[in-house]
Amino acid sequence: MSKGGGKPKLLIAMRSELPQGFFGAREWARLNAVTDIVDGFPYTDFDTEEGRRALAEADILLAAWGTPALTKERLARAPNLKMLAYAASSVRVVAPAEFWDNSNILVTTAASAMAAPVAEFTYAAIIMCSKDVFRLRDEHRAERGTGGFGSRRGMNLPWLGSYSRKVGIVGASRIGRLVIDMLTRGRFEIGVYDPFLSAVEATELGSIKMELHTLLAWSDIVSLHAPILPQTRHMIGAQELALMADHTVFINTARGWLVDHEALLSEARSGRLRILIDTPEPEPLPVDSPFYDLPNVVLTPHIAGALGNELRALSDVAITEIERFVAGLPPLYPVRKHDMERMA
Repeated sequence: MSKGGGKPKLLIAMRSELPQGFFGAREWARLNAVTDIVDGFPYTDFDTEEGRRALAEADILLAAWGTPALTKERLARAPNLKMLAYAASSVRVVAPAEFWDNSNILVTTAASAMAAPVAEFTYAAIIMCSKDVFRLRDEHRAERGTGGFGSRRGMNLPWLGSYSRKVGIVGASRIGRLVIDMLTRGRFEIGVYDPFLSAVEATELGSIKMELHTLLAWSDIVSLHAPILPQTRHMIGAQELALMADHTVFINTARGWLVDHEALLSEARSGRLRILIDTPEPEPLPVDSPFYDLPNVVLTPHIAGALGNELRALSDVAITEIERFVAGLPPLYPVRKHDMERMA
């Protein structure tokens, strides 16, 4: 692939702290077996002298968070680039609209590997929030055991527990579908809203297709899994939140983009909803945000996605795609221009 007939040149471009999490001895061995890695990695700037040189050399770009966008101008300085292996989920930042209009570069994503920990986190949140675990933990800690057994607190509260709960999934994305699959193994009724999903497909997933407002009014638990698109901006606003019954669990592990947070704050202050937000807007929230102090709101610092050793799952997918590309095999998880219409 390289001009000299040797192994292709691999450019690693990502935030400087990421290689330690992405690559161990096994991962480096796999990369070195099929590529020659461009010196000086990881690169975070393609416009410096070093970055320009590295980009000009590269046959393959291994990208992740912190990789500069492949603009039209930068693509012109990457004459050998044939593959972009993205070791995370959404390729939009690295491959903006002008990328697709000015190249035929193969793009792959590790979104499948990213989806698993988010879905697991969401399923755990559904169970934990259904039992008011975080509120009861705080009360138990404050009372030092004087309040009695936790089971007695919730024995006759009909909104606690997960038995035969109605879960509304907003967005049949990779993550949304994984959450649905996990829920089908439990004692849940599952509804789904997704304008791209047919009723037949919803049934095959083990769910019922509904319109958004119907879903919100029907659900005991609402979990967001829609992508960032112009049409999903603040898709959950005051009107939508008002449709939810008292004590509904509302979970956002997608993006704050989807929710009008002023409207959400108003509902949160009323105390009638139980809320878990992993991805607020803005992110992070300002230090004086009222969300931090509301007992019915659980805030987590964008941790649903891959953390710690879960990063190796992302690099495993990206490296597998590189190995297949070098061997002349088709990609497992390609991204094409038309996918960007629905992709996060």
